[in-house]
Amino acid sequence: MTEVDRARLAALLERERAEYINSHPRSRAAFAAAEHLFGRVPMTWMLKLAGAFPLYLDRARGAEVIDVDGHSYADFSLGDTAAMAGHSPEPVVRAVQARLAERGGASAMLPTEDAEVVGAELSRRFGAARWSFALSATDANRWAIRLVRALTRRPKILVHSYCYHGTVDETLIVVGPGGNPEPRDGNVGAPVDVRDTSRAAEFNDVDGLEGELAHGDVAAVLMEPALTNIGIVLPEPGYLDAVRSLTKKYGTLLIIDETHTFSAGPGGCCAAWGLAPDVVVVGKAIGGGVPAAAYGLSAELTEDALGRRDLDLVDMGGIGGTLAGNALSLAAARATLEDVLTETAFAHMIALASRYTSGVSALFAECSLPWTVTQLGARAEYRFVPQPARNGTQAYQASDAELDDFLHIYLANRGVLLTPFHNMALMSPATTEQQVDRHLSVLRDAVRELIG
Repeated sequence: MTEVDRARLAALLERERAEYINSHPRSRAAFAAAEHLFGRVPMTWMLKLAGAFPLYLDRARGAEVIDVDGHSYADFSLGDTAAMAGHSPEPVVRAVQARLAERGGASAMLPTEDAEVVGAELSRRFGAARWSFALSATDANRWAIRLVRALTRRPKILVHSYCYHGTVDETLIVVGPGGNPEPRDGNVGAPVDVRDTSRAAEFNDVDGLEGELAHGDVAAVLMEPALTNIGIVLPEPGYLDAVRSLTKKYGTLLIIDETHTFSAGPGGCCAAWGLAPDVVVVGKAIGGGVPAAAYGLSAELTEDALGRRDLDLVDMGGIGGTLAGNALSLAAARATLEDVLTETAFAHMIALASRYTSGVSALFAECSLPWTVTQLGARAEYRFVPQPARNGTQAYQASDAELDDFLHIYLANRGVLLTPFHNMALMSPATTEQQVDRHLSVLRDAVRELIG
């Protein structure tokens, strides 16, 4: 699959891991001293790494991260999209400082005028009529799922195999051998068998999707318009139109999760591809690094929800939380949308991603490697297969953990940071051509060493 000498790969990986340990003594010591943290990290996903310990953050600005050992990195991870606006963009810093230092009341459980401004801008960009806020896309998806179940009086959610919607229980299902649904490996402490709550179809499989919807028990299809967390899997021509047509045919609602696909442009794939879902979810990037997310409802769905007197939408009904819609998050979101992730910024980001994609593609051709690179707006990702995957299962089967680790740690040892979960490179408004070219240069050195 990957056309590399595995013994050579193992030796290079061992060398790079040793160099990593020697070059980061303060990060190593901080990790060893973290005796009161579960897994020695503040959040266990931080243990997904190629080296023996995580890098410890000292400071970050724009598209640069500096660790506690003083090493500087061109950051193409950007908090796995949470910092797509760049680290600490000045408009967001000013807005947060003003909210905290001048006005206070970050969590007063009272609305602010910023909320309407953010809602109006999200409507302009993504099309949904009415918005409500959360602190993560995981929560926004959870709350949207509860609403659509209540409104449709149907029990199940349909997702695509190897999709990503945070840690929502209903989404951890895949299409197994023979087309049968299976719980996704690794789900921790599932409250019920996910097959009781969910259905699954392969991305780009119209017939498979219709077969699942025909059961008549699916409240909503929850989907990314392109898969993003298993390598980028783009929709084939006509697939998204077919999804919308089939959901309407079977009385099923459509939720589009733009948390990662926001990279496609100022209004994500909804604007770039003319999508018209019933619910839109956005998260991570809209807060400029401050926790923020939102879900937007169509006008019809809003009317239906507010007209249901049996639904507890204002107390303990399972929708919302004390910190959701807090003043600090909305001040940050307003600044991010108005002054940072603008149309001009996206043009710059997408141009850099195209420069990167062209460079990676040329490198693979130069080295006669049967690998591919796929771009979605401001993000691009390479996979170790000769053709792009057309669904999540194919993308999952193309994974090569040892090769991933080698490239990640090789890049990190030379000042380039990728997200640890996969080979995604994301551009921010602060990313420069020089950083992209540096990344390409180091990647070329890694590949040349690998193939000998």
